[in-house]
Amino acid sequence: MRRPIKKKPRISPDSRYNSERLEKFINNVMFDGKKETARKVIYEALDEIKKKVEGKEPLEVFEEALRNVGPSVEVRSRRVGGANYQVPREVRPERRQALAMRWIINAARAKSGGPASKFYADELIAAANNEGTAFKKKEDTHRMAEANRAFAHFAW
Repeated sequence: MRRPIKKKPRISPDSRYNSERLEKFINNVMFDGKKETARKVIYEALDEIKKKVEGKEPLEVFEEALRNVGPSVEVRSRRVGGANYQVPREVRPERRQALAMRWIINAARAKSGGPASKFYADELIAAANNEGTAFKKKEDTHRMAEANRAFAHFAW
């Protein structure tokens, strides 16, 4: 028998932009429970986006970046008759958002030699313009799924 679906706790929206997605992003950026530090870094990044990108709200750029980086398909390992196949699968919307956030955060953290807020701002702007490390990760994922399309019939 399958387990019951767990009720996910609702995240309260952030105070400045009133966005649940942004609060989730702040939670993912947070280290060692230091939420105020994470919030400060992200708000500084959004302020920097406001200066760099003309004619768009920072929250619009953030949403656009998440949309552009979220993968629609990914490969999952599946064992069939002693062999492992990379089977392409569609990505659920919650996982798509989680992967997009993770990839943007990892891309920003990989950079060094300056303030973190600048790296988050640069990565979000790049992702909104369909470029940057996080967007490249999505394209690699899609390319891998396309290459393994022959194994799609193994999907469960």
